[in-house]
Amino acid sequence: MRMLARRLLLPGLTTLALTATGCSAATHTGAADPAAPATLAPAADGTQQLDVAAAPQGSPTPTAVARVGSGKGTPEKSSLKVASYDQATGRAVISSAPQRATPSPGRSPAADKPVVVGDVIASAPAPGAPNGLLAKVTEVGKKTDSGTEVKTAPTTLSSVLSDDKADGKVPVDPASVSVVPLMKGVTFSWAKSQGVRFGPQGAKLPLGNLRLDVDAPVETAPGAPVSAGASVSGFVQLAPTVEFSYDGSGGAGPRAAFLGMSGDWSSQWNLKGHAAASTGAPKRIPFAKLHSAPVIQVGPVPVVVNLDLTVYVQVEADGRVTLDVRQDVKGDFRVGGSYATGKGWNPVSTSNVQSTPVKAEVTAAGRVKGALGAEASVGLYGAVGVSADFAPYLRGEADAKVAASSDGKASVSGAWALYGGFDLSGQLHLQLSLFGTPVLERRVPLGALNREWPLASGKAAL
Repeated sequence: MRMLARRLLLPGLTTLALTATGCSAATHTGAADPAAPATLAPAADGTQQLDVAAAPQGSPTPTAVARVGSGKGTPEKSSLKVASYDQATGRAVISSAPQRATPSPGRSPAADKPVVVGDVIASAPAPGAPNGLLAKVTEVGKKTDSGTEVKTAPTTLSSVLSDDKADGKVPVDPASVSVVPLMKGVTFSWAKSQGVRFGPQGAKLPLGNLRLDVDAPVETAPGAPVSAGASVSGFVQLAPTVEFSYDGSGGAGPRAAFLGMSGDWSSQWNLKGHAAASTGAPKRIPFAKLHSAPVIQVGPVPVVVNLDLTVYVQVEADGRVTLDVRQDVKGDFRVGGSYATGKGWNPVSTSNVQSTPVKAEVTAAGRVKGALGAEASVGLYGAVGVSADFAPYLRGEADAKVAASSDGKASVSGAWALYGGFDLSGQLHLQLSLFGTPVLERRVPLGALNREWPLASGKAAL
């Protein structure tokens, strides 16, 4: 740990961090009891290494608050919470729990004092703020039965995390993921800790995994017989993890930061029939949208991470190939944005995927490429920070040869080949400046990553 002098905090700076009722996320392996206060490890220079873990679940206290107003420059828990928020005007109502004679463990009496101008609110999802709230109090208004009315303005994570450090990975609770099917034939399953399972495939899944199954038709080439109708069936299985790090030890603003998503990916799918893309370009068919807003606890500060995925089937074909291919895909992926002082934001995109053909039959000449992939985005407090497109695919091609002789006899033969691969692309967005880093002047592409390998080949009479 670097031995750097802790910077002076502005007088009167107070930071509130609130955790909303009922926000669920999987407990990080090796983390402390969710009901216990987050561990803070002070360094010799006064900075603290904050734990990164899933937000507490099942706590008798519905919200938790951290404040930086005691003069120590460290977040402290409080019972203040966001009772309501109006995104259009920036107005919020901050309520207080009944005063206790003895402060709860992990917070001082000063942490429960009413809000004042300069307080910074970092709230998990609350009424009117479904993606959480990160804002500074600019004006304190009247008191009502619901709490104290305040006006707020946007701020950054550096104003709440100050010059502390944090680094960790938190698995996403699959039960917190909402799914919107975009076509018929889509089912959703998951398995979480304590053996809780959901959906038709839940009993088969490893803990922490979610799975989408699809069985749907795709566009068939014009003139193809009914028996050659095209369809895609199979599943996508994920175990997503949020990665978060912050190093504020360098002075004004963070010295380094990272936000991203990683996880295991497996799928098995079958592309069958006389498929075609009607326009001649790749035809993308989204079949489900997934959303989750996991709350990760960075010390006592709740940070809301928004995850969105659109799972799709994509077919690119010339309408002349009839396929019956089934493929297994297994591997992992990692996408995100990494910041360092002097270097700015840089993209991170890696993947290690392998595929195995379970069945491969190709008839006629032509080409086809099918993918079962996902468009993903990850950000903070509802703002997109990183977007990525991950698409394991299968590509097939066949070439026909015609032979004829003077006796009028003719034969058609050809060679076919199948290839597996994946495409990974995406970009960094302006909203990564929520960390307190300089604003990105433009979107930064992740850079296209493509890998392809041969699966099977052969020759046959066509």
